Amino acid sequence: MELSGSRDACQTTNVSASSPLLKQTHASGFKKVCRIEEESTCPFPGLPAGVLEMRVKEGSKIRNLMGFAMARMQDEPGDMGQTGLRRVVFSGSGRAVTKTITCAEIMKRKIGGLHQMTKLQYKGLREIWESQEGGDSEVTVHRTLPSISILLSKDPLDPLEPGYQPPENALWSERNGGEASQAAEKRSVDCSETPAEPQAKRVYQFGSCLLQTLAGPGSGSPANSGSARRLTAHAERAVFLSEIPAC
Repeated sequence: MELSGSRDACQTTNVSASSPLLKQTHASGFKKVCRIEEESTCPFPGLPAGVLEMRVKEGSKIRNLMGFAMARMQDEPGDMGQTGLRRVVFSGSGRAVTKTITCAEIMKRKIGGLHQMTKLQYKGLREIWESQEGGDSEVTVHRTLPSISILLSKDPLDPLEPGYQPPENALWSERNGGEASQAAEKRSVDCSETPAEPQAKRVYQFGSCLLQTLAGPGSGSPANSGSARRLTAHAERAVFLSEIPAC
C-alpha cells in the first residue's frame, strides 16, 4: 500500500484486492468511479489477420454475441469476393468466463468440424474509488482476474499444442445415430411383442359399461347433470381410444 499527497491536498492510496483496507473503503463512504482493465497479450501467437475477436463481458447477451459471430462464420461468398471467416476467438475474464465457454460450445454445436484451442491466463484490473464525504481522497484497488480465451477454427490446428481439442461433431453424430437406432429397434420389438388387444378390450368394456350405467334408469342422477355429462364424455373417449389400432 502506498500513500502519497499533493499540493491540492488530494490523497491517493493504492491497495490490493486482499488488503483489509478494501473492506474499510466499502464501509466508509467510497464510491467506485472508474474500472480499467489492463491489456493482456494474445495467447495465440501467429494468428493471421482478419480473425474475429469476441470479447465477452459480464452483462453481454449471448443471443447478441452468437447472432453476430454466427453470421460472420457462416457468411456465404458475396459479390465483392468476400467469404466467411475461418477463425473466431472468444475471450472473457472474471464472471464472464462461464458465458465465454457457453458461447464457444453453442458455436461448436451449430457449426460442425471446428478445431478448438483453449488458453487460461490472468489479467490485471484497476478500480478507482473516490470519497463521498467531501474529501479529495482517492483509493486505487488492484485486482487479478482469471481469464479464458477460446480459439475456434475451421482449419486444423496443432494437435500437440496444450489446450487443443479435436472436432467432436463426428463423435456426436455417431453416438446419437447409434442411440437413435437402438431406440427405434427397441420400439419396434416392444410394439411387435406387446399384446395390445387385451388392454384395448378392457378399455372398451369399461367405457361400454359406464355408458350403460349412465343411460340406465337406476343411475340415480339426472341425465343432464354436470357430473353425468363429464362421465359420459370420459366413457366415449375410452371407447374411441380402444378402437384405435395399435402400432
